[in-house]
Amino acid sequence: MTGKQLEFGQRVTRLTKKHEKLNRGYRATMRSDGLVVMKPQRVRSGVPARVLMLTLLGFFAFKAFLLFHLGAATYQDRVESLNAGTPVEQAGAWIMQVDPVSQFLSVQLSNIWY
Repeated sequence: MTGKQLEFGQRVTRLTKKHEKLNRGYRATMRSDGLVVMKPQRVRSGVPARVLMLTLLGFFAFKAFLLFHLGAATYQDRVESLNAGTPVEQAGAWIMQVDPVSQFLSVQLSNIWY
C-alpha cells in the first residue's frame, strides 16, 4: 500500500469509531470559532450509585430493626428455620444472617429506645 492509501484507511477507521460513539448519544457544542461540533456522551449506568447505596442502607436498617424488635435469640431461631427450608429460603437465611453492621445498628437502636 502506498502512504496515501494507508493514511486514508486510518482516517476511515477513526471516523467509523467516532460514528459508533455518536450512535450511543451525543451533544452539540460550539467551538470558539463558531463551528458546531457533535461530541459523544459517556454511557451512564441504568441505576445511579446513590440509589444502590440508599437501598443497601435501607436493607441494613431493616435487618437492624428486626434484630432489635425480635431480640437476638428469636431472630437467630427464625434464620435457622429459614436455613432448613428450600434453596430459596436458604439463600434468604444467608442474606438475613446477623452481620456486624446490623448488629451495631441494633445496639444503637436499643440505646436510643431504652
